[in-house]
Amino acid sequence: MADRGRTRGRRGGGGGASRANRSAPARRPEAARRRTGDAETTRARLRRGLAAKRASGAAKVLGMSTTRRAAVVAIVVCALAFTIAVPLRTYLSQRTEVREQQAQQAQLQQEVAQLQGRKAELSDPAQIEAEARRRLRYVKPGETPYIVQLPEDKAPDAAPPAGQQQVAGSSWYENLWSQVSGG
Repeated sequence: MADRGRTRGRRGGGGGASRANRSAPARRPEAARRRTGDAETTRARLRRGLAAKRASGAAKVLGMSTTRRAAVVAIVVCALAFTIAVPLRTYLSQRTEVREQQAQQAQLQQEVAQLQGRKAELSDPAQIEAEARRRLRYVKPGETPYIVQLPEDKAPDAAPPAGQQQVAGSSWYENLWSQVSGG
């Protein structure tokens, strides 16, 4: 019969309910209020607790503290940076070199275009004759050439100024002695 009372008490039946069961309905509304008001907080706590358990589980699996894990991560990041640095530097230097080569190629193409234009000009016999007369001072048979020299066209004498005359064929120390002695 005692078993019957307990089962009825658990089911919410009346007969063998204890005093604690009677006071429970009075507390339920208050507990329900706490659950609904703090539902977000409770969920957040549970999530944090699960994350902490996972993190501590990872630390236990690896057998390392947080500081050691941070050091390992830093070493891995540095290794990756050094691994990427050399190819990146090579890529940037080659890109600069390609730009320089392209600029040089454009300049050479302009020069080729100019030379092809000059070649087209020189394919004319009249142009060749004019160049020979101007540069080489050629004249046709029977023509009398005249050369007019203006005073500005004359070259100055090749003699150095009086204070800087050097004796030809003498050694450097003789030149030095002659400059020191004034003779």
